[in-house]
Amino acid sequence: MIEVDARGLRCPWPVLRLARAMRDASAVRITADDPAAAREIAALARERDWRLKDEGGAWIVSRSGPTVTIA
Repeated sequence: MIEVDARGLRCPWPVLRLARAMRDASAVRITADDPAAAREIAALARERDWRLKDEGGAWIVSRSGPTVTIA
């Protein structure tokens, strides 16, 4: 699993880093502190049909596994 630290970056940068990391990996753990990051990461995951697990300030995004919805 690839780890992406996007703390201190404002959207859209966390999502862009996630999309780039997912080119080479089947799972990525991204940490971000921008308040918009959760919404943007969830939108990208839905768009690309990726699975998303919220870990409170960090998210695990994968190409397979159970889907977790973030409000």
